[in-house]
Formats: sequence, structure tokens, C-alpha cells
Amino acid sequence: MIAYVRGIIDDIAEDNVVVDVGGVGMNVKISADTAARLPGVGQSVKLYTYTSVREDAFWLYGFLSRNDLEIFKKCITVSGIGPKGALSILSVLDADSLRFAIVSGDAKAIAKAPGVGTKTAERLILELKGKLEINDAMISREAAAYGTAHAAAADTPQKQEALAALVSLGYGQAEALKAVNAIENADAMDSGAILKAALKHLF
Repeated sequence: MIAYVRGIIDDIAEDNVVVDVGGVGMNVKISADTAARLPGVGQSVKLYTYTSVREDAFWLYGFLSRNDLEIFKKCITVSGIGPKGALSILSVLDADSLRFAIVSGDAKAIAKAPGVGTKTAERLILELKGKLEINDAMISREAAAYGTAHAAAADTPQKQEALAALVSLGYGQAEALKAVNAIENADAMDSGAILKAALKHLF
């Protein structure tokens, strides 16, 4: 119904932002990830929106990019995952990381979202995996390289060893890969140093 809202940010909370649109304050539900990436109060913002209409409520869910909005809309097609659940997932995984988690079958990463259990995460993967391509332009090059090669999850032996160690510790493949590849100067480090640095990112 409402494709997007554009206005001045009046207030920001972890799960909601108030956007002043021509003198009218619009409450827009957002993920924690979106909240962290918003400009400050008093700044202009454009949010792509999904409108949820129920008998007892009318809600707008807002996203900074169409990429985020599209994966949100895919999530809510899955049985048992409504707008609140999809927003919870996108609070712990950004759109690209979620796509990668789905394609790689990483239920652990998805299940870390509050209110989303392992069975729901597995259902999400089952229903959406065939609808996403690993070479989707939305997925980062590093994630695509991992999904294609499987065994070669990172571009150096040291990174691969650190990644394997993280997975053995119980971390999901998607979040472990993201942590390893977030380390600066990793090419000059041994696997132990990469592992320690990646654990700091994960904590």
C-alpha cells in the first residue's frame, strides 16, 4: 500500500523509528540492524516499507534498501514466520548474510534470532533455498565463493583453518565466515591469531 516513507527522523528506538513526513509522525517498525544504520535524529531518511494490516493493527515495516525489504517479504511467506519474526531474524543477520545462511543451510545462524527456534529456521531454509541463487548479486563475493567451493570457505589456508575451528566450536558457517573476513591484515596472521581475532568479532 505504501511503497516508502521519506522524511525527517524524529525519534529512534531499537525496534521503531518515528519519521516526520510533512508534519505527521509515522511510526515505522525496524530491525536492530536498520536502527544501527540509520542517520541521526533530525536527519533525512527514506525507508522502503511493507504494510501489515490486521483487524486490530496497522503497521509499517521499514528498510533502508529494497534488498532488505525483498528478503523480509520472502521470509513472511514461510509458515510460522510473521512480520515480527522476520524482523527478528534481520536484527541478527543482514540481508546478504541471511541469503547466504539460507543457501548454505546454516540453521544455527538463523535460529539465533529471538523467538526463532531451530525447527523454524530449518523450515525457512527448506522453503526458501530453492528460491535463492548462490550467485545472486545481493550475496557478497566472499559468501558466493564459499557456497560454490564449499571446502574453500576462505581465500587462504590460515583463514580456512580458523573457519573450521569456529564451526567446530558451534558457530554457524555464515557468521563464522563473516567474522573471519572482517579481520584486517588477516593474510599476515597465522590461523591461531585469526581465530582469536574472529572470536572478538563474534563476541
